[in-house]
Amino acid sequence: MSESVAVYGNDTRSLAEQAYDRVEELIVTLQLPPGHAFSEGELSEQLGMGRTPLREALQRLSADRMVEIQPRRGLRVTEIDAADYLNLLETRRVLDRLVAEQAARRIAPAEQVALDECVTRIEQAAACLDTNAFLQADRVADQLIEAAARNPWASAAAASLHVHCRRFWMVHEHRADMAHSAGLHANIFRAIAAADPEKAGQACDALIAYLVVFARETLDL
Repeated sequence: MSESVAVYGNDTRSLAEQAYDRVEELIVTLQLPPGHAFSEGELSEQLGMGRTPLREALQRLSADRMVEIQPRRGLRVTEIDAADYLNLLETRRVLDRLVAEQAARRIAPAEQVALDECVTRIEQAAACLDTNAFLQADRVADQLIEAAARNPWASAAAASLHVHCRRFWMVHEHRADMAHSAGLHANIFRAIAAADPEKAGQACDALIAYLVVFARETLDL
């Protein structure tokens, strides 16, 4: 098997893409917490992955500002800066509305069904207070919406911001209102699945407004 591509069932993503997803999960779930220093070799051994795809994934995570590459010193997971995070949310406000409105206009029938399923998944996760399931449902829905938007530039930019938001949520989950957040997310999913751009945009604005308030209260700003 070539190191560049792996095939597992219908999964033909490159190994670098798979490595990115696995390292992202370690960071979001705080198995690699903010400030944690590590080496490429240590991570390669932990994940059982080759250095080449892992290096590509780490370069991408560095571009997403999740990891700092320190020459001759290894790597470090970035810290969460309060002011920077609020700037991120303001940027996400614009991108999320754009992507959601385009997705609502362009969504295909199969994508509508899949997004409706995400509504059930995120509401069930919130009802059980299952943070991992909540974040996974959110991630799947984000990927569906990004694909439905048919705008790879906006989708790629939005996706990198969502990773930071999921990590922030995980760090401060003890102060979060998961049920309320799930309802706000579900409103976005439903509006897009219903092919209603106006409601999708409004639902995105409502979610970001909540996330800004949550961030300010959590960071005592």
